[in-house]
Amino acid sequence: MRRDSQAMIATVAGALVGAAAAYLFFTDHGRRVRRSFEPALEDLAQELASFRVTVRRALGVAGDGWGLLTDTLDDAAVQLRKYPPHQSSPF
Repeated sequence: MRRDSQAMIATVAGALVGAAAAYLFFTDHGRRVRRSFEPALEDLAQELASFRVTVRRALGVAGDGWGLLTDTLDDAAVQLRKYPPHQSSPF
């Protein structure tokens, strides 16, 4: 019975999607509704592209910071290796 109910749900969902597509593409009112959404979708696409650029910049800055941190830690490790284990750093 479970497979039957899944098939029924999939059939109803497919019919709803098909009906919505037919309404939006084949009726005058649906075309007007669809055309009213187009500017909002264009704005959303531009915002997403801008967000992608922002994320890439943030990743670049994070990478630069990580590189600076590892360079600093490597330099500190080199300084610590200059002194024998029984002698401490003069600083």
